[in-house]
Amino acid sequence: MGSPALRAALLSPLLLLLLLPRVPPSRASPGSGDSPLEDDEVGYSHTRYKDTPWCSPIKVKYGDVYCRAPQGGYYKTALGTRCDIRCRKGYELHGSSQLVCQSNKRWSDKVICKQKRCPTLAMPANGGFKCVDGAYFNSRCEYYCSPGYTLKGERTVTCMDNKAWSGRPASCVDMEPPRIKCPSVKERIAEPNKLTVRVSWETPEGRDTADGILTDVILKGLPPGSNFPEGDHKIQYTVYDRAENKGTCKFRVKVRVRRCGKLNAPENGYMKCSSDGDNYGATCEFSCIGGYELQGSPARVCQSNLAWSGTEPTCAAMNVNVGVRTAAALLDQFYEKRRLLIVSTPTARNLLYRLQLGMLQQAQCGLDLRHITVVELVGVFPTLIGRIGAKIMPPALALQLRLLLRIPLYSFSTVLVDKHGMDKERYVSLVMPVALFNLIDTFPLRKEEMVLQAEMGQTCNT
Repeated sequence: MGSPALRAALLSPLLLLLLLPRVPPSRASPGSGDSPLEDDEVGYSHTRYKDTPWCSPIKVKYGDVYCRAPQGGYYKTALGTRCDIRCRKGYELHGSSQLVCQSNKRWSDKVICKQKRCPTLAMPANGGFKCVDGAYFNSRCEYYCSPGYTLKGERTVTCMDNKAWSGRPASCVDMEPPRIKCPSVKERIAEPNKLTVRVSWETPEGRDTADGILTDVILKGLPPGSNFPEGDHKIQYTVYDRAENKGTCKFRVKVRVRRCGKLNAPENGYMKCSSDGDNYGATCEFSCIGGYELQGSPARVCQSNLAWSGTEPTCAAMNVNVGVRTAAALLDQFYEKRRLLIVSTPTARNLLYRLQLGMLQQAQCGLDLRHITVVELVGVFPTLIGRIGAKIMPPALALQLRLLLRIPLYSFSTVLVDKHGMDKERYVSLVMPVALFNLIDTFPLRKEEMVLQAEMGQTCNT
């Protein structure tokens, strides 16, 4: 092992080193490139290389590091090493994409990979959205709408790697029509003697499922409280909301008229009915043309059992009784039935008398149409003769008639008496039938007759 002097010489330096005080290594020596870190910042190894200009190893959270040593060296943290930084999907790089290990043992920049974030979604009117992870990458947001509104667009969107949402922003639109309910079908019977009935109902109110705001209710058809005629009537209500969605409802009003069946005017007579002529409560009145008398019920009513009251009327030829004792009794038989044209002459040979009868015979249609009965008074008492058509009245009765109406005894004369027994006109010479008819047509009662005759189609050709 050598001499003692040699061994002492070799041990002396070792002993000197062991006796020197120990100095703890520095945690952050100047220029080392070490610094406090945050979770998302570049991490550096705390291992120090005192004798070589190496930088600390790079670690990037949510990213990958690719380093190239200069001249193909072994160590990837040697001076001049270049490292490319790439963030993983859904993260973006903040800082330089390439770092260089510098001579001061620090990398040329600090980098961090932050999670990508899409723009904040706009809150849709009348709705909203719910997100899994806010607006960060891969977060899913689902839209919803308030009651009464319908989603338009994609219901679910996802924040993509390009920091854009996967679909267009959705909106909430009011597409549901408002609701309105009409009453049920209304069936009614027409009122007595009428063809209509008053029908009422409550105006329906609309309800909007969205914001509750509606336009006025629009009615198509007769309003409630109207008198509805016979038939089937459609009633429709329409309402709109602010989005112009339309809600409608319909119902019908059915009006039925109870009827007894049509009556016919009697032969040689007239019939005048109220209302529609055969409906419940209608009244039909009957009358006969001049020269005929009504037999049976002068009026009949359609009853609730849909049967006519009374008996069927007929018109029988008027039977003039010339055997009465007074002229007044004779005239009473014509009251409100016939007009009288009394032609008086002292002798049958009177020229005016003969001409007048000839004119009247040619105008017989006009006489019948105007309900005129011709009475002839011929001669002087006691040889006086009175004649009504084929019936001959006694001389005394004929004389009474002359005296009652103040007809001259010894001259030609013609007297017109109306249906109320009134002396309307006197003629001392010939009277043309046209002039006579024109006068009668001005009488108030005659105007009513003309209306009825027009309805019945009664007229004279000449």
